[in-house]
Amino acid sequence: MKIAFFDAKSYDRESFLRAAEGKNIEFKFFETKLWEETAELARGCDGVCVFVNDTVNAAVIDRLCEIGVRIVALRCAGFNNVDVRYAAGKIVVVRVPAYSPYAVAEHAMAMLLTSIRRTHKAYIRTRDFNFSLVGMTGFDLHGKTVGVIGTGKIGRVFIDICKGFGMRVLAYDKFPGESDGFEYVPIERLLTESHVISLHCPLTEDTYHLICADTVKKMRKGVVIINTSRGALIDADALLDGIKSRKIGAACLDVYEEESDFFFEDLSGHIVEDDTLARLISMPNVLVTSHQAFLTEEALRNIAETTVENILDEGTWQEKDLGSNS
Repeated sequence: MKIAFFDAKSYDRESFLRAAEGKNIEFKFFETKLWEETAELARGCDGVCVFVNDTVNAAVIDRLCEIGVRIVALRCAGFNNVDVRYAAGKIVVVRVPAYSPYAVAEHAMAMLLTSIRRTHKAYIRTRDFNFSLVGMTGFDLHGKTVGVIGTGKIGRVFIDICKGFGMRVLAYDKFPGESDGFEYVPIERLLTESHVISLHCPLTEDTYHLICADTVKKMRKGVVIINTSRGALIDADALLDGIKSRKIGAACLDVYEEESDFFFEDLSGHIVEDDTLARLISMPNVLVTSHQAFLTEEALRNIAETTVENILDEGTWQEKDLGSNS
């Protein structure tokens, strides 16, 4: 099987080549992202492998079908960048529902600790032999209330980490499960009582701009917001306004609504034309990482192995009824 691999990075190549070794699969790596203008690169391939910022809309799906592509293999859990309804009956879509909830949850906590204890600023200061502690005062997590929106695998691991710090945990989920050492509450109560709010939910019509001007108004003054899920869960302009008004005390962002034009690329020698992103990064209480939460050796291995298995499990997809999408 030949698979066109879009938005490829060095770490992708290494993990996927290892996972494909000795198997009936060959990857053609492309650095470009998949969208309407690049879909032609998949000609002669049986499938495509895509990531979070590739575009798999109706036009791309039609083009892939025209050139004989039969499967779209997402090497991620989220699939908001795929028109799955349009794909039904036309092309098989598979994903990696779980690769390492620990990677993402631990990164969320790492960002929180970095932000509130100023460790990133301390590192920069001491590199210049500046050992002053002025402006470095943080606060204890112990005894604080954390609101976790989304209690899937990642959300629950994050909850366990927070419990280890002695935090009180409130949670909201559209489909709540069993609660162990935390309390499910209406989202309005979570917003008003939480010192820290961490997002661990998928991007859907219901969760689009979940954090907006109206929800920010309901939050506790000085709240810290963490997002390691999907950028569009937060209205970036409302977030910026909340920071400027001092309503939001800090923001830890591993994702951004318009990240597809910036994240995963080295733009250090360029002018970033997204004014909202540039202003957020310039804020002293905003910490941004470029969709890095998944990036551990364990997660990369699991993503590659699961994706290869997904493709090989569809070994008879040429003969399948493509209406039964995975």
